[in-house]
Amino acid sequence: QLQLVESGGGLVQPGGSLRLSCAASGFTLDRYAIGWFRQAPGKEREGVSCISNSGDSTKYADSVKGRFTISRDSAKNTVYLQMNNLKPEDTAVYSCAALYTGIRVVTTLSAAPYDYWGQGTQVTVSS
Repeated sequence: QLQLVESGGGLVQPGGSLRLSCAASGFTLDRYAIGWFRQAPGKEREGVSCISNSGDSTKYADSVKGRFTISRDSAKNTVYLQMNNLKPEDTAVYSCAALYTGIRVVTTLSAAPYDYWGQGTQVTVSS
């Protein structure tokens, strides 16, 4: 069974940090681009960051550039999202998704093409 499981969310004060993990089971991620998306109550889902199959290409939303870093560990079949200097407006449910790209280097913050999705993890930034 193909599955993505997020972890690492929680409550943090403004200016704090969290590292989210997206672990895959049932398939290997080396032919997939991985994206992180978030959705706050009453708002549309937003693409936050993505990383290509090889890890050589990344993309970030303007709202998180310079604060968030995406990375992948092929040995652990896991993708990470390091979030620093968190702000209250970062509060949302964060989900990861996998897009099959084969050997092509693809990064996209559009949710539509992604094939598999995790259940999400809550991130709350509040004092």
